[in-house]
Amino acid sequence: MRGKILIESLEQLGEEELLKRLQRFMPIGQTKDDTAQINSYQKNLLVNTDVLVEGVHFSKATLSAEHVGWKSITTNISDLACSGVDQILGVTVGMIAPPSTQWSWVEGVYRGMDKALNQFGGELIGGDCSTGSEKVLAITAIGTLGKLRLHRSNALEGDYLLTSGPHGLSRLGLALLLQDSQIDDKQLTEELKEKAITTHQKPTPPLEALRALETSKPKKLPWRAAGTDSSDGLLAAIQSICNSSQCQAVLDPDNLPKDPSWPLGELWDKWCINGGEDYELIVSLPPSWAEAFLENFPYGQKIGFIKSGPPQIIWNNGEKLNKSIFDEFKHF
Repeated sequence: MRGKILIESLEQLGEEELLKRLQRFMPIGQTKDDTAQINSYQKNLLVNTDVLVEGVHFSKATLSAEHVGWKSITTNISDLACSGVDQILGVTVGMIAPPSTQWSWVEGVYRGMDKALNQFGGELIGGDCSTGSEKVLAITAIGTLGKLRLHRSNALEGDYLLTSGPHGLSRLGLALLLQDSQIDDKQLTEELKEKAITTHQKPTPPLEALRALETSKPKKLPWRAAGTDSSDGLLAAIQSICNSSQCQAVLDPDNLPKDPSWPLGELWDKWCINGGEDYELIVSLPPSWAEAFLENFPYGQKIGFIKSGPPQIIWNNGEKLNKSIFDEFKHF
């Protein structure tokens, strides 16, 4: 019938036809072998794997298939960026989907992956597909290590603690998409709402911030800096640096990294510090390097400093952060 839309499930397609269709997102011949070849490089490699599970990390209410694909790539690249990646080489994809899954959803996912790789670098070099009771994407991203090896264990007393951008936007975007009753729409500008939804659905890995960090380093200083990303929330990122470096982080509650249009109130402060999925760079730097970075990167912000002591986060008045803050407001 002319004009009829054909809806195909993976069960109808079969594995051979599925791989044939996915081939257009990969280099020629990539599906003809069980392994992916990476040409030899003189540099060390960085490898990262993330898993996205339907009902935990995404749903129809919050992300389209293309958004799922985009996010699966950019979240991995964010981890590589926060380790000091130089070049993104490629990714492998492990996909689990129920037999009833429509081909159009799979195609949308791979289209989103393709767009992210075209923008940030790398190519799809292989993977595997299997059937299961729920949709799952397991992405492994591979890149080369640059001059700066960021590691959570590199923080030292006297360092400044910086972030590459505002926090809480993704959490607000999620709340808007789910029509969360906690939100008072009168507090939000249209620009903030649009920015929040975009941040949640199409996060950007902090590669630009990493490049600014590299070019800002004073020549007399060694390549020593601590870093991670804030995918699990600002406080979780800072605490991971404290744990690995065996130090304390002192934060200023009046200088939290918020969007200029961010509302006031306890809920908004909690979403800022523990909303999750912000994918910003969190770094601990010597003061002169930190000041040079802030001059070169307009979105950066100093949020505190590092001191010696048992690994924990405290406010600048000496008050310890209540552990319940971590537990109650983790992203879901």
